[in-house]
Amino acid sequence: MSTEAERAAIEAAIPHRAPFLFVDRIVDRSEGGIQCEWRVPPDASWFEGHYPGMPVTPGVILSEHVFQCAALFVSHALGGFSEDDGVPVLTKIENARFKRMVAPGERLQTKVTLGERLGPAWYMRGKVLCDGATVLNIRFVLSATDAMQRTGGEASA
Repeated sequence: MSTEAERAAIEAAIPHRAPFLFVDRIVDRSEGGIQCEWRVPPDASWFEGHYPGMPVTPGVILSEHVFQCAALFVSHALGGFSEDDGVPVLTKIENARFKRMVAPGERLQTKVTLGERLGPAWYMRGKVLCDGATVLNIRFVLSATDAMQRTGGEASA
């Protein structure tokens, strides 16, 4: 699949758009998870201030990359986000562990796995690698906004 076709498929599945779309490619997906890739743009504007002379990808951007991979997994599992589902939102973060810095232009390989699903809440784990080294391990909960409202709004236990 061409880069443009891959980008179109990703944009069809989730509402994120450039410059806030941090997934380039879906490598694999199954009932239990998804694997994605993202090349950190060497010219991303955040490097101007984080940090001049020693650019480092912010942890919040790395985490968002994982959450977008998870949203792609949920979208695929649901057959797309319907108007009744709303958009995917993060409702809980647990145990984010950053192990390695990521420089401009590096390529990330990310695996997100489903722990369990309770109503509109998807309990997930993410692991990000770069050149075979762990960058980030994180547990989190992703939910769909309108589905949460229909079930009373509480997604996490």
